[in-house]
Amino acid sequence: MNPPIPPATGHRRIWLRVATLLDGTSATPLRNAHLVYDHERILFVGESSPPRDILSPNQQAPDADLPHHTLLPGLIDAHTHLFLEGGELDPARRSSYLQQSPEQLLALAHLRLEKVVRLGISACRDAGDKDGVGLALSKLSSSPDRPLMPYVDSPGAAIHHRGRYGSFMAEPLEYFPSAHTCVEARVRAGADRIKLILTGIIDFKKGAVTAAPQMTAEEVRALVTAAQSFGKPCLAHASGETGIDHAIDAGVDTIEHGFFIRDDQLARMRDRNIAWVPTFAPVQKQLDHADRMGYDAHVIANLRRILHQHAASLIKAHQRGVTILAGSDAGSWGVPHGLGLLSELEQVEYAGLAPLAVIHAATGAASQRLAFREKFGQIRPGYRPRFILTPHPPLESIANLRKPRLIVFDGAVLDAGEIPDTTGL
Repeated sequence: MNPPIPPATGHRRIWLRVATLLDGTSATPLRNAHLVYDHERILFVGESSPPRDILSPNQQAPDADLPHHTLLPGLIDAHTHLFLEGGELDPARRSSYLQQSPEQLLALAHLRLEKVVRLGISACRDAGDKDGVGLALSKLSSSPDRPLMPYVDSPGAAIHHRGRYGSFMAEPLEYFPSAHTCVEARVRAGADRIKLILTGIIDFKKGAVTAAPQMTAEEVRALVTAAQSFGKPCLAHASGETGIDHAIDAGVDTIEHGFFIRDDQLARMRDRNIAWVPTFAPVQKQLDHADRMGYDAHVIANLRRILHQHAASLIKAHQRGVTILAGSDAGSWGVPHGLGLLSELEQVEYAGLAPLAVIHAATGAASQRLAFREKFGQIRPGYRPRFILTPHPPLESIANLRKPRLIVFDGAVLDAGEIPDTTGL
């Protein structure tokens, strides 16, 4: 049972003492650590008692002493599609869902925001939609009328080539006279970053990305250069060797998915400070639901091989010093928002990353790398008080993050049960 913790307010600061504190970046957890915060920011973190002048008046002891709890930053999902309902598995219903108006899609997205926070997700980097849902949520998350919701930023419509993969979330480059004017239109619409779709998706029957990249190396460089001229980072959907080469050569900020990446490409990503968001979850869900999909033994073998190769590449990337960010591709078939990130983290741990490295990928690494407008994802003075408190040690198993826990979000305290309401995720 979770202990009572009072809410922080503009007039009341909260002092906690916990058994273990993970700040999101450090290689060594703090033990018997103290944390002081108000509703806007963290004021103190350390293994010594906090100075008297930052405590509430006349406070002599912590508001809660938690000798069996671990405290860690709220999680950051670095690749989501908030306009989609990932938990819906029926193809006909998914198709019908996309026929709704932008206003209807936005209203449905609003319904999943608080649920995502209650699952421990503090922030979502949206990865594109053509209906303005992500942009509207990004604007809302920065407004004074913000409801209980994760921080959101969005590229708006991704950029692709007409007739190629991505039409459900992108608008074509052909609509504009140049790469620069295409990017400029996204920036004027309010994009926080620029999303490029460089390749198609995996052909599971053939076990490979079989289509040629939809953008040439020159086109990718022109788009990245344009984004840089507006001070906007680029995230690039790319799987398959040639598409990944185009992304690296152009100097994108992050590569999304990256299936079939080569070892030498990992080294180049490290040298060019390009982060990787490997998104195991959507492919794993294809394997988990192979019977529903009607896959035969050949396709199942391909899925297992792809995931095994991806896991091996992840470990090599970590060993070589590539920045790894956790992103679930939530909204994809079978990948619900919030729960999809927990599945992704479990898959990354299963691939061979230690739990602390997995937590860093979902907290401090994203906080440091993705240039968000707000400071969160780390337990440090000056950062927003958005964190998870759990008596089930995540350093023993990432799956413990599914168990009952407390979520503190800007001072509010939310009790998260083991089985939340997942309707609409």
